[in-house]
This record gives sequence, C-alpha cells and structure tokens, in this order.
Amino acid sequence: MLLGIEPRNCKVCKEGLYRNKTFLSGGWSRCALCEDFVHYSCLACGKVSFLKARPRVCKICRIAQDSTPPVPPSATIPVAVGS
Repeated sequence: MLLGIEPRNCKVCKEGLYRNKTFLSGGWSRCALCEDFVHYSCLACGKVSFLKARPRVCKICRIAQDSTPPVPPSATIPVAVGS
C-alpha cells in the first residue's frame, strides 16, 4: 500500500493520498475499472452501506456503469452449433 514518491490525488474527492491523512480513516485502494488510487471512503458501497462492493469500484465508475443501458439478449449474435 505504499505509493510512489510523486504525490497522487484521489480522482473522486480530489484530495491527496497521504499516509498522515488516511492512516486512521481507512487508507486507499485501487479501482478495478479505471486502475486509479482512491480513498477507501470514495469506493462504491455494497449491499450493506458500511461494506464496499466487490470488485472494488470507485463511485465515479459505478455511476458510469449504472448509466450505460444493458444489452438486450436479442441483440447478441446467434452462433451455429454443430455444423
């Protein structure tokens, strides 16, 4: 959980990811979709509000996922079986 020398900012809240700020407040984690480091509190919530969703996804990526329309099953390409 050590970050490099260069300072990084959370993509969700735009605050710094420094150990002196995040040590007692949960730390940080990497989003599974965008691969950016975000504060643990900036990850999307799971079924229970104090637990985080798995895989770890930031709030911005979760909103983007929810806004994309699902693909209807009739839109899939049929595949010929056993020709």
